[in-house]
Amino acid sequence: MGRIENYLFNNKTVNYVTAYFLVFIYLSCYNIITIIISVSISISTGDEYMSLCIGCMHEIGNEVICPDCGFDNTRTQTAPYLPYGAVLNKRYVIGRNIETNGESALYIGYDRETSSVVLVREFLPAGYFNRPEGSVKILIDSSRQDTFNRLMSDFEQFFGFLTTLRDMSAMNEITDIFHANNTCYVVEVYEEIISFEEYISRNNGHLEWEVARPLFMPVISLLEALHKNGYGHYAISPSNLYITTSGKALLLGFATINERRRGTPLKSQLFTGCAAPEQYENSFPIDNITDIYGFTATLFYALTGALPASAKERISDGALLMSTSTVKRLPPHVVSALANGLQVKREDRIIDFGDLRSQLSVAPTVKAIQEEISRTASMARTEKRKKKNFGMSPISVGIIVTVVASLIFLWIGIMIINNSIETTPPEQIPSNTVIPSQEATVSNEDWTGETLQNYVGKDFEKVRAELSAKGIMAYKDAYSGENDGYSDMFDAGVIMSQNFPEGTPLDVDNGFFVTFKVSRGPKAATLPNIENTSLASAVAKLTERGFVVYQDANVTHSDKIAEGKVIGYSKYDAGDMVSLDTPIYLIVSAGPEKTN
Repeated sequence: MGRIENYLFNNKTVNYVTAYFLVFIYLSCYNIITIIISVSISISTGDEYMSLCIGCMHEIGNEVICPDCGFDNTRTQTAPYLPYGAVLNKRYVIGRNIETNGESALYIGYDRETSSVVLVREFLPAGYFNRPEGSVKILIDSSRQDTFNRLMSDFEQFFGFLTTLRDMSAMNEITDIFHANNTCYVVEVYEEIISFEEYISRNNGHLEWEVARPLFMPVISLLEALHKNGYGHYAISPSNLYITTSGKALLLGFATINERRRGTPLKSQLFTGCAAPEQYENSFPIDNITDIYGFTATLFYALTGALPASAKERISDGALLMSTSTVKRLPPHVVSALANGLQVKREDRIIDFGDLRSQLSVAPTVKAIQEEISRTASMARTEKRKKKNFGMSPISVGIIVTVVASLIFLWIGIMIINNSIETTPPEQIPSNTVIPSQEATVSNEDWTGETLQNYVGKDFEKVRAELSAKGIMAYKDAYSGENDGYSDMFDAGVIMSQNFPEGTPLDVDNGFFVTFKVSRGPKAATLPNIENTSLASAVAKLTERGFVVYQDANVTHSDKIAEGKVIGYSKYDAGDMVSLDTPIYLIVSAGPEKTN
Protein backbone atom coordinates (compact mmCIF):
# COMPACT_ATOMS: atom_id res chain seq x y z
CA MET A 1 0.00 0.00 0.00
CA GLY A 2 2.92 2.40 0.71
CA ARG A 3 4.17 2.28 -2.92
CA ILE A 4 0.76 3.19 -4.31
CA GLU A 5 0.43 6.13 -1.94
CA ASN A 6 3.93 7.40 -2.82
CA TYR A 7 3.21 7.15 -6.50
CA LEU A 8 -0.13 8.91 -6.30
CA PHE A 9 1.03 11.80 -4.16
CA ASN A 10 4.42 12.34 -5.83
CA ASN A 11 3.28 12.12 -9.45
CA LYS A 12 1.98 15.61 -10.31
CA THR A 13 0.22 14.38 -13.44
CA VAL A 14 -2.35 12.59 -11.35
CA ASN A 15 -5.28 14.64 -10.28
CA TYR A 16 -5.58 14.92 -6.49
CA VAL A 17 -9.24 13.97 -6.61
CA THR A 18 -8.37 10.85 -8.57
CA ALA A 19 -5.63 10.06 -6.08
CA TYR A 20 -7.93 10.26 -3.13
CA PHE A 21 -10.53 8.23 -4.98
CA LEU A 22 -8.05 5.45 -5.80
CA VAL A 23 -6.76 5.37 -2.24
CA PHE A 24 -10.35 5.12 -1.00
CA ILE A 25 -11.05 2.23 -3.39
CA TYR A 26 -7.83 0.47 -2.33
CA LEU A 27 -8.52 0.81 1.39
CA SER A 28 -12.12 -0.29 0.93
CA CYS A 29 -11.01 -3.42 -0.91
CA TYR A 30 -8.37 -4.07 1.74
CA ASN A 31 -10.95 -3.77 4.54
CA ILE A 32 -13.45 -5.96 2.72
CA ILE A 33 -10.82 -8.66 2.28
CA THR A 34 -9.93 -8.38 5.97
CA ILE A 35 -13.58 -8.68 6.97
CA ILE A 36 -14.11 -11.68 4.72
CA ILE A 37 -11.12 -13.37 6.32
CA SER A 38 -12.35 -12.63 9.83
CA VAL A 39 -16.06 -13.19 9.24
CA SER A 40 -15.99 -16.81 10.28
CA ILE A 41 -13.90 -19.84 10.92
CA SER A 42 -13.67 -22.33 8.10
CA ILE A 43 -13.71 -25.81 9.55
CA SER A 44 -12.60 -28.82 7.60
CA THR A 45 -14.96 -31.76 8.18
CA GLY A 46 -13.93 -34.48 5.78
CA ASP A 47 -14.56 -33.24 2.25
CA GLU A 48 -16.67 -30.27 3.38
CA TYR A 49 -15.80 -26.82 4.65
CA MET A 50 -18.15 -24.98 6.97
CA SER A 51 -18.18 -21.33 7.95
CA LEU A 52 -18.97 -21.16 11.65
CA CYS A 53 -19.98 -18.28 13.86
CA ILE A 54 -17.28 -17.76 16.46
CA GLY A 55 -19.96 -16.79 18.95
CA CYS A 56 -22.07 -19.97 18.90
CA MET A 57 -20.32 -22.31 16.41
CA HIS A 58 -23.41 -22.58 14.21
CA GLU A 59 -22.94 -22.51 10.44
CA ILE A 60 -23.51 -19.01 9.01
CA GLY A 61 -22.18 -19.15 5.45
CA ASN A 62 -21.13 -15.64 4.38
CA GLU A 63 -23.10 -13.80 7.06
CA VAL A 64 -21.27 -11.30 9.28
CA ILE A 65 -23.88 -11.00 12.03
CA CYS A 66 -24.95 -14.45 13.19
CA PRO A 67 -28.70 -14.99 12.62
CA ASP A 68 -28.80 -17.42 15.56
CA CYS A 69 -26.97 -15.61 18.37
CA GLY A 70 -26.48 -12.09 16.95
CA PHE A 71 -22.71 -12.19 17.40
CA ASP A 72 -20.66 -9.78 15.27
CA ASN A 73 -18.04 -11.96 13.61
CA THR A 74 -15.83 -9.00 12.68
CA ARG A 75 -14.68 -8.78 16.29
CA THR A 76 -11.31 -9.99 17.47
CA GLN A 77 -10.41 -11.66 20.76
CA THR A 78 -7.49 -10.00 22.49
CA ALA A 79 -5.00 -11.29 25.04
CA PRO A 80 -4.97 -12.77 27.59
CA TYR A 81 -7.53 -14.95 25.81
CA LEU A 82 -6.83 -17.29 22.93
CA PRO A 83 -7.29 -15.74 19.47
CA TYR A 84 -10.34 -16.75 17.48
CA GLY A 85 -9.75 -19.84 15.38
CA ALA A 86 -6.85 -21.17 17.44
CA VAL A 87 -6.70 -24.96 17.17
CA LEU A 88 -5.81 -26.96 20.28
CA ASN A 89 -4.54 -30.53 20.25
CA LYS A 90 -5.09 -30.58 16.45
CA ARG A 91 -8.79 -30.93 17.21
CA TYR A 92 -10.55 -28.14 19.10
CA VAL A 93 -11.24 -24.80 17.41
CA ILE A 94 -11.57 -21.90 19.84
CA GLY A 95 -14.41 -19.37 19.72
CA ARG A 96 -15.39 -16.55 22.03
CA ASN A 97 -14.68 -16.41 25.75
CA ILE A 98 -17.93 -16.86 27.70
CA GLU A 99 -16.75 -16.96 31.32
CA THR A 100 -13.68 -15.95 33.31
CA ASN A 101 -12.64 -16.23 36.94
CA GLY A 102 -9.34 -15.89 38.77
CA GLU A 103 -8.34 -19.43 37.83
CA SER A 104 -9.52 -20.14 34.29
CA ALA A 105 -11.26 -18.96 31.14
CA LEU A 106 -14.08 -20.81 29.40
CA TYR A 107 -14.52 -20.72 25.62
CA ILE A 108 -17.09 -22.05 23.24
CA GLY A 109 -15.35 -24.38 20.81
CA TYR A 110 -15.78 -26.85 17.99
CA ASP A 111 -14.59 -30.47 18.00
CA ARG A 112 -13.43 -31.33 14.49
CA GLU A 113 -13.39 -35.07 15.23
CA THR A 114 -16.99 -35.31 16.40
CA SER A 115 -18.32 -32.28 14.47
CA SER A 116 -19.91 -30.96 17.64
CA VAL A 117 -19.93 -27.81 19.74
CA VAL A 118 -17.96 -28.11 23.00
CA LEU A 119 -16.83 -26.01 25.95
CA VAL A 120 -13.08 -25.58 26.47
CA ARG A 121 -11.72 -24.40 29.82
CA GLU A 122 -8.16 -23.00 29.90
CA PHE A 123 -6.15 -22.77 33.13
CA LEU A 124 -5.26 -19.05 33.32
CA PRO A 125 -4.43 -18.01 36.90
CA ALA A 126 -4.55 -14.22 37.06
CA GLY A 127 -1.19 -12.63 37.79
CA TYR A 128 0.97 -15.65 37.00
CA PHE A 129 1.45 -15.39 33.24
CA ASN A 130 1.56 -13.20 30.18
CA ARG A 131 0.26 -13.94 26.68
CA PRO A 132 1.60 -11.89 23.76
CA GLU A 133 -1.13 -10.53 21.51
CA GLY A 134 -2.13 -13.11 18.89
CA SER A 135 -0.13 -15.91 20.54
CA VAL A 136 -1.55 -19.19 21.77
CA LYS A 137 1.27 -19.90 24.23
CA ILE A 138 1.42 -18.29 27.64
CA LEU A 139 4.65 -17.10 29.27
CA ILE A 140 4.85 -17.91 32.97
CA ASP A 141 6.41 -15.52 35.47
CA SER A 142 9.64 -17.33 36.44
CA SER A 143 9.46 -16.07 40.02
CA ARG A 144 6.06 -17.73 40.41
CA GLN A 145 6.67 -20.89 38.38
CA ASP A 146 6.50 -23.23 41.40
CA THR A 147 3.19 -21.84 42.60
CA PHE A 148 1.83 -21.90 39.05
CA ASN A 149 2.74 -25.58 38.72
CA ARG A 150 1.13 -26.43 42.06
CA LEU A 151 -2.07 -24.60 41.18
CA MET A 152 -2.20 -26.27 37.76
CA SER A 153 -1.72 -29.67 39.41
CA ASP A 154 -4.68 -28.95 41.72
CA PHE A 155 -6.71 -27.85 38.69
CA GLU A 156 -5.95 -31.00 36.71
CA GLN A 157 -6.55 -33.29 39.70
CA PHE A 158 -9.89 -31.66 40.51
CA PHE A 159 -11.28 -31.80 36.98
CA GLY A 160 -9.85 -35.29 36.59
CA PHE A 161 -12.03 -36.39 39.48
CA LEU A 162 -15.06 -34.68 37.96
CA THR A 163 -14.76 -36.97 34.92
CA THR A 164 -15.83 -39.85 37.20
CA LEU A 165 -19.19 -38.15 37.86
CA ARG A 166 -20.35 -38.18 34.24
CA ASP A 167 -23.38 -40.36 35.05
CA MET A 168 -24.87 -37.86 37.50
CA SER A 169 -27.68 -35.90 35.86
CA ALA A 170 -26.70 -32.52 37.37
CA MET A 171 -23.08 -32.85 36.17
CA ASN A 172 -21.92 -31.68 32.76
CA GLU A 173 -19.79 -34.42 31.19
CA ILE A 174 -16.04 -33.80 30.84
CA THR A 175 -14.65 -35.56 27.78
CA ASP A 176 -10.98 -34.57 27.58
CA ILE A 177 -8.11 -33.11 29.63
CA PHE A 178 -4.76 -32.27 28.04
CA HIS A 179 -1.70 -30.01 28.26
CA ALA A 180 -0.68 -27.48 25.60
CA ASN A 181 0.74 -23.97 25.35
CA ASN A 182 2.33 -24.26 28.84
CA THR A 183 -1.04 -24.75 30.51
CA CYS A 184 -3.90 -27.24 30.95
CA TYR A 185 -7.24 -27.59 29.14
CA VAL A 186 -10.53 -29.26 30.04
CA VAL A 187 -13.16 -30.08 27.40
CA GLU A 188 -16.83 -30.41 28.33
CA VAL A 189 -19.99 -31.38 26.50
CA TYR A 190 -22.05 -28.42 25.27
CA GLU A 191 -25.81 -28.43 25.84
CA GLU A 192 -28.47 -25.91 24.89
CA ILE A 193 -29.33 -24.30 28.23
CA ILE A 194 -30.90 -21.23 29.77
CA SER A 195 -29.70 -19.46 32.89
CA PHE A 196 -31.50 -20.19 36.14
CA GLU A 197 -32.30 -16.48 36.56
CA GLU A 198 -34.09 -16.51 33.19
CA TYR A 199 -35.89 -19.72 34.11
CA ILE A 200 -37.17 -18.14 37.35
CA SER A 201 -38.21 -15.01 35.44
CA ARG A 202 -40.26 -17.13 33.03
CA ASN A 203 -42.02 -18.74 36.02
CA ASN A 204 -43.48 -15.57 37.56
CA GLY A 205 -40.38 -14.81 39.60
CA HIS A 206 -40.37 -17.91 41.80
CA LEU A 207 -41.01 -21.65 41.82
CA GLU A 208 -43.45 -23.69 43.82
CA TRP A 209 -41.84 -26.42 45.92
CA GLU A 210 -43.39 -29.16 43.78
CA VAL A 211 -41.52 -27.73 40.76
CA ALA A 212 -38.26 -26.95 42.57
CA ARG A 213 -37.91 -30.30 44.31
CA PRO A 214 -37.15 -32.50 41.24
CA LEU A 215 -34.69 -29.85 40.00
CA PHE A 216 -32.70 -29.57 43.22
CA MET A 217 -32.60 -33.15 44.51
CA PRO A 218 -30.16 -34.35 41.79
CA VAL A 219 -27.92 -31.39 42.67
CA ILE A 220 -27.84 -32.61 46.29
CA SER A 221 -26.75 -36.06 45.06
CA LEU A 222 -23.95 -34.49 43.01
CA LEU A 223 -22.69 -32.40 45.93
CA GLU A 224 -22.88 -35.39 48.24
CA ALA A 225 -20.66 -37.38 45.84
CA LEU A 226 -18.19 -34.48 45.65
CA HIS A 227 -17.77 -34.15 49.39
CA LYS A 228 -17.52 -37.87 50.03
CA ASN A 229 -14.36 -37.72 47.93
CA GLY A 230 -12.86 -34.64 49.59
CA TYR A 231 -13.96 -32.06 47.02
CA GLY A 232 -16.60 -29.35 46.87
CA HIS A 233 -18.14 -26.73 44.58
CA TYR A 234 -18.20 -23.68 46.89
CA ALA A 235 -19.88 -21.41 44.33
CA ILE A 236 -23.42 -22.76 44.19
CA SER A 237 -25.57 -19.84 43.11
CA PRO A 238 -28.22 -18.93 40.54
CA SER A 239 -25.35 -17.73 38.32
CA ASN A 240 -23.91 -21.26 38.12
CA LEU A 241 -27.15 -23.19 37.77
CA TYR A 242 -28.71 -23.79 34.35
CA ILE A 243 -31.76 -25.56 32.96
CA THR A 244 -31.44 -27.83 29.92
CA THR A 245 -34.00 -28.21 27.15
CA SER A 246 -34.98 -31.54 28.72
CA GLY A 247 -35.88 -29.72 31.95
CA LYS A 248 -33.08 -30.88 34.23
CA ALA A 249 -30.82 -28.70 36.37
CA LEU A 250 -27.14 -28.52 35.44
CA LEU A 251 -24.52 -27.25 37.90
CA LEU A 252 -21.62 -25.43 36.20
CA GLY A 253 -18.94 -23.02 37.43
CA PHE A 254 -16.60 -25.62 38.90
CA ALA A 255 -13.21 -24.43 40.16
CA THR A 256 -10.64 -25.63 42.68
CA ILE A 257 -10.89 -24.66 46.33
CA ASN A 258 -8.13 -22.08 45.70
CA GLU A 259 -10.64 -19.95 43.76
CA ARG A 260 -13.46 -20.11 46.27
CA ARG A 261 -12.08 -18.56 49.46
CA ARG A 262 -9.95 -15.66 50.60
CA GLY A 263 -6.27 -15.99 51.45
CA THR A 264 -5.16 -18.28 48.59
CA PRO A 265 -2.71 -17.50 45.76
CA LEU A 266 -5.65 -16.91 43.39
CA LYS A 267 -8.00 -13.96 43.09
CA SER A 268 -11.12 -15.50 44.61
CA GLN A 269 -14.55 -15.34 43.00
CA LEU A 270 -17.39 -15.38 45.53
CA PHE A 271 -21.11 -14.89 44.91
CA THR A 272 -22.84 -12.39 47.19
CA GLY A 273 -25.85 -13.86 48.97
CA CYS A 274 -24.69 -17.43 48.35
CA ALA A 275 -21.11 -17.41 49.69
CA ALA A 276 -20.97 -18.60 53.30
CA PRO A 277 -19.47 -16.34 56.00
CA GLU A 278 -16.38 -18.53 56.36
CA GLN A 279 -15.47 -18.03 52.69
CA TYR A 280 -14.66 -14.39 53.42
CA GLU A 281 -12.12 -15.31 56.11
CA ASN A 282 -8.51 -15.74 55.05
CA SER A 283 -7.48 -19.40 54.75
CA PHE A 284 -10.51 -20.64 56.71
CA PRO A 285 -11.16 -24.32 55.92
CA ILE A 286 -14.33 -24.81 53.89
CA ASP A 287 -16.26 -28.05 53.54
CA ASN A 288 -19.70 -29.56 52.94
CA ILE A 289 -21.24 -27.21 55.52
CA THR A 290 -20.05 -24.34 53.31
CA ASP A 291 -21.72 -25.82 50.23
CA ILE A 292 -24.93 -26.42 52.21
CA TYR A 293 -25.13 -22.65 52.76
CA GLY A 294 -24.70 -21.92 49.03
CA PHE A 295 -27.16 -24.62 48.00
CA THR A 296 -29.79 -23.45 50.49
CA ALA A 297 -29.32 -19.82 49.43
CA THR A 298 -29.93 -20.83 45.81
CA LEU A 299 -33.02 -22.82 46.79
CA PHE A 300 -34.18 -19.79 48.80
CA TYR A 301 -33.83 -17.71 45.63
CA ALA A 302 -35.80 -20.27 43.61
CA LEU A 303 -38.69 -20.33 46.07
CA THR A 304 -38.83 -16.62 46.93
CA GLY A 305 -37.35 -14.85 43.90
CA ALA A 306 -34.70 -13.09 46.01
CA LEU A 307 -31.33 -13.99 47.49
CA PRO A 308 -30.60 -13.76 51.22
CA ALA A 309 -28.60 -10.75 52.37
CA SER A 310 -24.83 -11.10 52.01
CA ALA A 311 -23.10 -13.22 54.63
CA LYS A 312 -21.22 -10.16 55.91
CA GLU A 313 -24.51 -8.39 56.65
CA ARG A 314 -26.07 -11.47 58.22
CA ILE A 315 -23.28 -11.83 60.77
CA SER A 316 -24.85 -8.98 62.75
CA ASP A 317 -28.44 -9.99 61.98
CA GLY A 318 -28.96 -13.57 60.90
CA ALA A 319 -32.72 -13.38 60.37
CA LEU A 320 -34.11 -14.31 56.95
CA LEU A 321 -36.66 -11.91 55.49
CA MET A 322 -39.57 -13.75 53.90
CA SER A 323 -43.10 -12.49 53.25
CA THR A 324 -45.98 -14.10 55.12
CA SER A 325 -47.56 -15.12 51.81
CA THR A 326 -44.38 -16.98 50.85
CA VAL A 327 -44.20 -18.74 54.22
CA LYS A 328 -47.82 -19.83 53.84
CA ARG A 329 -47.44 -21.27 50.36
CA LEU A 330 -44.33 -23.29 51.28
CA PRO A 331 -44.49 -26.52 53.29
CA PRO A 332 -43.37 -25.88 56.90
CA HIS A 333 -40.58 -28.46 56.69
CA VAL A 334 -39.10 -26.63 53.67
CA VAL A 335 -39.14 -23.29 55.50
CA SER A 336 -37.44 -24.99 58.44
CA ALA A 337 -34.78 -26.57 56.19
CA LEU A 338 -34.06 -23.18 54.59
CA ALA A 339 -33.52 -21.63 58.00
CA ASN A 340 -31.34 -24.52 59.19
CA GLY A 341 -29.21 -24.48 56.04
CA LEU A 342 -28.68 -20.72 56.16
CA GLN A 343 -27.49 -20.47 59.74
CA VAL A 344 -24.67 -17.92 59.98
CA LYS A 345 -22.77 -19.97 62.57
CA ARG A 346 -21.35 -23.15 61.07
CA GLU A 347 -22.05 -25.17 64.21
CA ASP A 348 -25.77 -24.35 63.94
CA ARG A 349 -26.03 -25.23 60.25
CA ILE A 350 -27.16 -28.53 58.73
CA ILE A 351 -23.98 -30.58 58.74
CA ASP A 352 -24.31 -32.90 55.73
CA PHE A 353 -26.30 -33.34 52.55
CA GLY A 354 -27.99 -36.49 53.81
CA ASP A 355 -29.54 -34.44 56.59
CA LEU A 356 -30.49 -31.70 54.15
CA ARG A 357 -32.18 -34.18 51.84
CA SER A 358 -34.12 -35.64 54.76
CA GLN A 359 -35.26 -32.25 56.01
CA LEU A 360 -36.46 -31.35 52.52
CA SER A 361 -38.23 -34.67 51.98
CA VAL A 362 -40.59 -35.02 54.94
CA ALA A 363 -44.06 -33.50 54.92
CA PRO A 364 -47.66 -34.62 55.35
CA THR A 365 -49.06 -33.75 51.92
CA VAL A 366 -52.63 -32.67 51.25
CA LYS A 367 -53.35 -36.20 50.10
CA ALA A 368 -51.96 -37.64 53.32
CA ILE A 369 -54.08 -35.24 55.37
CA GLN A 370 -57.18 -36.23 53.41
CA GLU A 371 -56.35 -39.91 53.91
CA GLU A 372 -55.89 -39.30 57.64
CA ILE A 373 -59.33 -37.63 57.87
CA SER A 374 -60.83 -40.57 55.98
CA ARG A 375 -59.00 -43.11 58.15
CA THR A 376 -60.09 -41.40 61.36
CA ALA A 377 -63.70 -41.24 60.20
CA SER A 378 -63.57 -44.93 59.25
CA MET A 379 -62.16 -45.87 62.67
CA ALA A 380 -64.93 -43.86 64.33
CA ARG A 381 -67.65 -45.65 62.35
CA THR A 382 -66.15 -49.06 63.15
CA GLU A 383 -65.98 -48.24 66.86
CA LYS A 384 -69.58 -47.06 66.86
CA ARG A 385 -70.73 -50.28 65.21
CA LYS A 386 -68.83 -52.34 67.77
CA LYS A 387 -70.65 -50.54 70.56
CA LYS A 388 -73.99 -50.94 68.76
CA ASN A 389 -74.02 -47.24 68.03
CA PHE A 390 -74.88 -46.50 71.66
CA GLY A 391 -78.53 -47.24 70.89
CA MET A 392 -78.73 -44.82 67.95
CA SER A 393 -80.24 -45.75 64.62
CA PRO A 394 -78.10 -45.81 61.45
CA ILE A 395 -79.95 -42.69 60.27
CA SER A 396 -78.95 -40.82 63.44
CA VAL A 397 -75.34 -41.92 63.04
CA GLY A 398 -75.37 -40.78 59.42
CA ILE A 399 -76.75 -37.37 60.37
CA ILE A 400 -74.07 -36.89 63.05
CA VAL A 401 -71.24 -37.94 60.72
CA THR A 402 -72.58 -35.59 58.03
CA VAL A 403 -72.80 -32.67 60.45
CA VAL A 404 -69.27 -33.31 61.78
CA ALA A 405 -67.84 -33.56 58.26
CA SER A 406 -69.66 -30.37 57.25
CA LEU A 407 -68.24 -28.52 60.25
CA ILE A 408 -64.71 -29.73 59.40
CA PHE A 409 -64.92 -28.54 55.80
CA LEU A 410 -66.61 -25.30 56.88
CA TRP A 411 -63.65 -24.64 59.19
CA ILE A 412 -61.18 -25.42 56.39
CA GLY A 413 -63.07 -23.01 54.09
CA ILE A 414 -62.96 -20.22 56.68
CA MET A 415 -59.21 -20.72 57.13
CA ILE A 416 -58.65 -20.53 53.37
CA ILE A 417 -60.71 -17.33 53.11
CA ASN A 418 -58.86 -15.78 56.04
CA ASN A 419 -55.53 -16.66 54.48
CA SER A 420 -56.54 -15.15 51.15
CA ILE A 421 -57.59 -11.77 52.60
CA GLU A 422 -54.70 -11.35 55.02
CA THR A 423 -52.06 -8.78 54.25
CA THR A 424 -48.55 -10.08 53.71
CA PRO A 425 -46.10 -8.00 55.72
CA PRO A 426 -42.50 -9.23 55.83
CA GLU A 427 -42.00 -12.03 58.32
CA GLN A 428 -38.66 -12.85 59.87
CA ILE A 429 -37.57 -16.40 60.37
CA PRO A 430 -35.23 -16.39 63.38
CA SER A 431 -31.69 -17.47 62.59
CA ASN A 432 -31.88 -20.24 65.18
CA THR A 433 -34.97 -21.88 63.67
CA VAL A 434 -34.87 -25.69 63.79
CA ILE A 435 -37.32 -28.41 62.83
CA PRO A 436 -40.81 -27.57 64.13
CA SER A 437 -41.84 -29.41 67.26
CA GLN A 438 -44.73 -31.82 67.24
CA GLU A 439 -46.93 -33.62 69.69
CA ALA A 440 -47.64 -37.32 69.62
CA THR A 441 -50.89 -37.58 67.64
CA VAL A 442 -52.14 -40.85 69.10
CA SER A 443 -52.30 -41.79 72.79
CA ASN A 444 -50.36 -44.83 73.94
CA GLU A 445 -53.51 -46.43 75.37
CA ASP A 446 -55.35 -46.45 72.03
CA TRP A 447 -52.34 -47.46 69.92
CA THR A 448 -51.89 -51.08 68.83
CA GLY A 449 -49.17 -50.54 66.22
CA GLU A 450 -45.39 -50.27 66.45
CA THR A 451 -43.86 -47.91 69.01
CA LEU A 452 -40.62 -45.96 69.28
CA GLN A 453 -37.64 -47.72 70.83
CA ASN A 454 -35.00 -46.26 73.10
CA TYR A 455 -32.19 -45.43 70.66
CA VAL A 456 -29.83 -43.72 73.11
CA GLY A 457 -26.33 -45.13 72.67
CA LYS A 458 -26.93 -46.32 69.10
CA ASP A 459 -25.38 -45.09 65.86
CA PHE A 460 -27.52 -42.32 64.36
CA GLU A 461 -27.01 -43.31 60.71
CA LYS A 462 -28.11 -46.89 61.39
CA VAL A 463 -31.13 -45.68 63.36
CA ARG A 464 -32.05 -43.26 60.59
CA ALA A 465 -31.91 -46.07 58.02
CA GLU A 466 -33.99 -48.33 60.27
CA LEU A 467 -36.67 -45.70 60.83
CA SER A 468 -36.65 -44.66 57.17
CA ALA A 469 -37.52 -48.23 56.21
CA LYS A 470 -40.60 -47.87 58.42
CA GLY A 471 -41.58 -44.55 56.85
CA ILE A 472 -40.36 -42.45 59.80
CA MET A 473 -37.96 -39.57 59.16
CA ALA A 474 -35.14 -38.98 61.67
CA TYR A 475 -33.25 -35.70 62.13
CA LYS A 476 -30.27 -34.46 64.06
CA ASP A 477 -31.17 -31.80 66.59
CA ALA A 478 -29.27 -28.55 65.95
CA TYR A 479 -26.42 -27.78 68.32
CA SER A 480 -27.22 -24.81 70.54
CA GLY A 481 -23.69 -23.49 70.73
CA GLU A 482 -20.05 -23.96 69.93
CA ASN A 483 -19.51 -26.50 72.73
CA ASP A 484 -22.87 -28.24 72.52
CA GLY A 485 -22.91 -31.90 71.55
CA TYR A 486 -19.46 -32.93 72.79
CA SER A 487 -19.36 -35.90 75.13
CA ASP A 488 -16.77 -38.15 76.75
CA MET A 489 -19.45 -40.83 77.23
CA PHE A 490 -20.65 -41.10 73.63
CA ASP A 491 -18.54 -41.50 70.49
CA ALA A 492 -19.12 -39.16 67.55
CA GLY A 493 -22.30 -40.06 65.67
CA VAL A 494 -23.93 -41.82 68.63
CA ILE A 495 -27.38 -40.75 69.88
CA MET A 496 -27.37 -39.04 73.29
CA SER A 497 -31.10 -38.27 73.59
CA GLN A 498 -34.36 -38.30 71.63
CA ASN A 499 -37.33 -35.94 71.61
CA PHE A 500 -39.93 -38.70 72.20
CA PRO A 501 -39.65 -41.38 74.88
CA GLU A 502 -39.64 -45.10 74.34
CA GLY A 503 -43.15 -46.41 73.68
CA THR A 504 -44.37 -43.40 71.68
CA PRO A 505 -46.65 -44.59 68.81
CA LEU A 506 -44.98 -44.53 65.37
CA ASP A 507 -47.88 -42.78 63.66
CA VAL A 508 -46.60 -42.97 60.07
CA ASP A 509 -49.83 -41.77 58.48
CA ASN A 510 -49.72 -38.49 60.39
CA GLY A 511 -46.23 -37.40 59.29
CA PHE A 512 -44.54 -38.44 62.55
CA PHE A 513 -40.78 -37.80 62.79
CA VAL A 514 -38.11 -38.01 65.48
CA THR A 515 -35.20 -35.73 66.34
CA PHE A 516 -32.07 -36.97 68.08
CA LYS A 517 -29.28 -35.16 69.86
CA VAL A 518 -26.20 -36.74 68.30
CA SER A 519 -22.80 -36.70 69.96
CA ARG A 520 -19.93 -34.88 68.32
CA GLY A 521 -17.56 -37.10 70.27
CA PRO A 522 -15.11 -36.02 72.95
CA LYS A 523 -13.81 -32.48 73.03
CA ALA A 524 -10.46 -33.96 71.96
CA ALA A 525 -9.87 -36.26 69.00
CA THR A 526 -7.10 -38.34 67.46
CA LEU A 527 -5.21 -36.87 64.52
CA PRO A 528 -5.57 -39.14 61.47
CA ASN A 529 -2.74 -40.12 59.15
CA ILE A 530 -2.79 -37.58 56.34
CA GLU A 531 0.72 -38.04 54.95
CA ASN A 532 0.96 -37.97 51.13
CA THR A 533 -2.73 -37.08 50.69
CA SER A 534 -4.11 -34.04 48.89
CA LEU A 535 -4.65 -30.92 50.98
CA ALA A 536 -8.40 -31.04 50.27
CA SER A 537 -8.62 -34.65 51.43
CA ALA A 538 -6.63 -33.94 54.60
CA VAL A 539 -8.77 -30.92 55.45
CA ALA A 540 -11.94 -32.96 54.90
CA LYS A 541 -10.74 -35.69 57.29
CA LEU A 542 -9.80 -33.21 59.99
CA THR A 543 -12.85 -30.97 59.77
CA GLU A 544 -15.03 -34.07 59.91
CA ARG A 545 -13.49 -34.73 63.34
CA GLY A 546 -14.12 -31.16 64.41
CA PHE A 547 -10.69 -29.57 63.96
CA VAL A 548 -10.03 -26.11 62.55
CA VAL A 549 -7.30 -26.52 59.93
CA TYR A 550 -4.76 -24.13 58.39
CA GLN A 551 -1.94 -24.53 55.90
CA ASP A 552 1.54 -23.83 57.27
CA ALA A 553 2.85 -20.70 55.56
CA ASN A 554 6.47 -21.91 55.43
CA VAL A 555 7.79 -23.37 52.17
CA THR A 556 8.89 -26.95 52.81
CA HIS A 557 10.66 -29.04 50.16
CA SER A 558 10.54 -32.82 50.10
CA ASP A 559 12.19 -35.49 47.97
CA LYS A 560 9.64 -38.10 49.07
CA ILE A 561 6.31 -36.25 49.00
CA ALA A 562 5.12 -34.85 45.68
CA GLU A 563 4.43 -31.16 45.33
CA GLY A 564 1.01 -30.17 46.62
CA LYS A 565 0.68 -33.26 48.83
CA VAL A 566 0.62 -33.09 52.62
CA ILE A 567 3.87 -33.93 54.45
CA GLY A 568 2.30 -33.96 57.91
CA TYR A 569 1.45 -31.82 60.92
CA SER A 570 3.63 -28.89 61.98
CA LYS A 571 3.44 -29.61 65.73
CA TYR A 572 1.88 -33.05 66.11
CA ASP A 573 2.07 -36.59 64.82
CA ALA A 574 -0.67 -38.84 63.49
CA GLY A 575 -2.31 -40.62 66.41
CA ASP A 576 -1.89 -37.76 68.89
CA MET A 577 -4.95 -36.89 70.99
CA VAL A 578 -5.50 -33.15 70.53
CA SER A 579 -8.16 -30.77 71.85
CA LEU A 580 -10.62 -29.66 69.17
CA ASP A 581 -10.01 -26.07 70.26
CA THR A 582 -6.42 -26.33 69.03
CA PRO A 583 -5.76 -25.03 65.49
CA ILE A 584 -4.07 -27.63 63.31
CA TYR A 585 -1.42 -26.57 60.79
CA LEU A 586 -0.58 -28.79 57.82
CA ILE A 587 2.80 -28.83 56.07
CA VAL A 588 2.37 -29.04 52.30
CA SER A 589 5.22 -30.19 50.09
CA ALA A 590 6.76 -27.76 47.62
CA GLY A 591 8.42 -30.69 45.84
CA PRO A 592 12.16 -31.40 45.64
CA GLU A 593 14.42 -28.44 46.21
CA LYS A 594 15.87 -27.20 42.94
CA THR A 595 19.65 -26.99 42.66
CA ASN A 596 21.67 -24.71 40.40
